[in-house]
Amino acid sequence: MNEQYFEANREGWNKRTLVHKDSAFYDVEGFKNGKTSLNKLELDELGNVNGKSLLHLQCHFGLDTLSWARAGAIVTGIDLSDEAIKTAQQLSKEANIPAEFICCNVYDVPQHITQTFDIVFTSYGVIGWLPDLSGWARIIAQSLKPGAVFYMIEFHPVVWMMDENFQHIKYHYHNEEVIIDEQSGTYTDRNAPIKYKEYSWNHSLSEVLNALISNGLTIEHFNEFNFSCYNCFNNMIQGDDGYWRIKGIEHKIPMMYSVRAVKK
Repeated sequence: MNEQYFEANREGWNKRTLVHKDSAFYDVEGFKNGKTSLNKLELDELGNVNGKSLLHLQCHFGLDTLSWARAGAIVTGIDLSDEAIKTAQQLSKEANIPAEFICCNVYDVPQHITQTFDIVFTSYGVIGWLPDLSGWARIIAQSLKPGAVFYMIEFHPVVWMMDENFQHIKYHYHNEEVIIDEQSGTYTDRNAPIKYKEYSWNHSLSEVLNALISNGLTIEHFNEFNFSCYNCFNNMIQGDDGYWRIKGIEHKIPMMYSVRAVKK
C-alpha cells in the first residue's frame, strides 16, 4: 500500500515543483545572483561544511543542496519527485555549482548510493511524507561515516495537529493513521491551478528521537522554536524579529524543532 501512497505523493510534488520553481517564495533568480536559500538557524547549528561530503535527503529542487555546495560542501541530493530532480540538475548546471542529484525514495537510498558521508541533512516539511521512521533513521545511520553528523530542522508536530486555519486540533499527535487529503494549490500559491491527492503521517518527538537513538546516533542537541522561518501556513504574521507566527497564538505554540546527532 505504501507504494501507492508514494506514487501519489510523487505526482503531487511534480505538480508543486512546476509552481515552486517560478515562485517568489523560492526566489530562484535571487539564488542565481548569489543569495543563499539557507536560514541563519541551520547555518549556525550545523556550522562549517567546507570540504565535507553532505547527503541531503528529500532535497526538493535543490536550492538548499546547492547553497551548501556554495558553502564548500561536496553535495548529493535525493528526492522522490523526478520533476524536482530534473529542475535541480538544471539549476546546478546554470549556476555552475557541482552537485549530484538522484531521483529515489528515501528508503531506497542504499540501492543508489554506496558511499558514506560526513553530514546527512534534511529540513522543513520532510518526515511527514514517511510512514516508518525506524527505516528512515536506519538509512541515515548507514549513510554516515563513524563520528559523522546528522542534522535536521523540521516543523513541530504540534503544527501538524491543527486544522488548516489553526482554530482547533484536527489530527493525532502520534502516528496513528495515514492522513489522506485532496489538495489544490500549494503553499507558495494557494490559487495555483493544480489538484492532487496526498498521503502523510504525523510523528511525535519521541518517535523521531528514539528512531535515531535506536539506530546508533547520539543526540547532541534538541531545540524547539516558537516561530517559523517561512510564511507557509494560513493566518501567519511576521514579528519584529523577521520570523512568522500564527496570528492570535503568537509565541504560544512550538512551530519548529532541530536535532543534531552523531553516529557512534
